[in-house]
This record gives sequence, C-alpha cells and structure tokens, in this order.
Amino acid sequence: MCVFNPEHDLCLANGDPNYVPPASALDFARRGAGVMHIVYGNSVIAIASDGYSDWRRCNPNVTVDRIIPWGWDARLCRQLYKQGVDPVLMPDDEEINLLRHLQHRSVVLPLQPDCYAVTSVSEMQSLLTIGEDWVMKAPWSGAGRGIRWVHRELSLLDIDWLLKTVVAQQCVIAEPRRNVVANVALEYVDSHFAGYSFFNTSSGVYRENILWDDGRITIYFSNTSLQTVKKKVEEWLVDNIWQHYIGPLGVDLMVCANGEVYVSEINMRHTMGLVACYYLRQNPEKKGQIWTPESIVC
Repeated sequence: MCVFNPEHDLCLANGDPNYVPPASALDFARRGAGVMHIVYGNSVIAIASDGYSDWRRCNPNVTVDRIIPWGWDARLCRQLYKQGVDPVLMPDDEEINLLRHLQHRSVVLPLQPDCYAVTSVSEMQSLLTIGEDWVMKAPWSGAGRGIRWVHRELSLLDIDWLLKTVVAQQCVIAEPRRNVVANVALEYVDSHFAGYSFFNTSSGVYRENILWDDGRITIYFSNTSLQTVKKKVEEWLVDNIWQHYIGPLGVDLMVCANGEVYVSEINMRHTMGLVACYYLRQNPEKKGQIWTPESIVC
C-alpha cells in the first residue's frame, strides 16, 4: 500500500505526532494520491494519510504487508496507527527520531562550503560583514517556508525570526545568496541512482519540472561541476545516510552562472522530481514539456 502524504515536510518541521497540517495540504493529498501509481504502477493501492480506515471498510479481507509513504514522519505513524495499521509495518519512535535528525539541515553542512549553522544574532551580523546577501533557512522546513532573504542588515523581523527558530530548531542555516541559473536534482531509490530531474523555483519554492532526460541534462551541464558534486554527494551518502535509511531520496542542486554547482538540500522521501523521471520514461513523447504536481490531481 502506498500513502501519499505531501504534508510530510510540514509535519517533519513541526515534529509533533498530533500536528494538524493545513486543510489545503490534506485536500491535495486526497485528490492527488494517484501520483504514487506513476512510480509503483496501477496495481498498487494508493491513499492519503487519512484514508486507510475508509479503504479498510471497503476491503476487509485484503492483506496489507507493506506501507510505502511519500515520506515517514511522526504524524503519519500516529495517523496510520489510529486507523488500525499494524505498528510492525511502520518505523518505531527511535527510527522516526533518527530520520528527522538526519534531515536537519545542519547534517549536510559538510557538503555546503561557506554555509554556517548560526545560533545568535551576533553570528549572523558577523557574516554580513563578509558578504551582504545571505539566505537564512530553518533547519526543518517545507513548501518554501522557513526561508528569509537578508540584504546588508538584519531587520527587526529577521532578528525575531532568527531567535525563535534557534529556540525551536537549535540553529539557523546561513547560506550565501548565489547567482543561480538552474536547479537540478539527483534522484535515488533504495541507494541506487534513478536519474536527474530539472526543475524551476520561485523565491525558493518548487514550481515545476521540465521533462529532460539524463542525456540532455548531462550534455547541457557538461561545463559545470555537476559530475564532481554528484560523486562527492554519493560518497557522503554512503558514509552518513544509507547505513541508516534505504528508500527514495532527492538531492537538490543549484547551478550557478560561473559553472559551479552547490548542494541546496537533501530530502529523504519521494520528490516530484522522482515522479517526473518515472513519468517521462512512461511518456517519452512528453520530453521537453513542463510537468507540475497539479497534472496528477484528479
């Protein structure tokens, strides 16, 4: 059984198993559960996180022996447990806590030169003396939330946000604002490279994928450090992630005007880029077209 819970990032950031995501996110999950069919085929059962009990009432004699979610988090486990899913099919509390820790943005700092875990206003102000444009990111955040752009100096709102985020999430990640010209992701399934995805953002928020195949992407970015960064990322994943987690994983990369490629974030869950990869393989005639999450909503 596949569970489409696109509210996962919000739940991960909150951390409370009783957290209630926005109604819009839950509605999208119910309408868009079919996205899991693109990756796993039409024979799988695909539901939203609150849809198990209804499905079970209609299918009392069907055995569920595996749960494949969009991403594991404490709220999803609580929701499924309340609806009668056998706990043996889900990670326990210790595993969930480890998965959440591994997705704290500070964990990936070894792959991000010139980025820092900031714990005070004075630290952030010191960084502004060596560069006037920075991005502050909450260590856990989703859907473009938890990002603030800083130019030259901190506003009172910036300071308030920084202090509250440090209390709630241990630090703030400060990243130089780069001249980004493209966004590429490395997509993995069960520690195996599944392909590249090419996507567009707006103010740090994912908007759409462009359906380019791996050949087009590697040729287009042949003059960048893409392959070097990919090798470093995979070495780091072997040492730090794959011994703890096997499942879908996406690594977002920023391609800059000077040809340098930087790691933006790592998502230990399914991604729309991974879905786009599978969709293009199933529909090669769509190559070069724009693909958006809305295209899978029924």
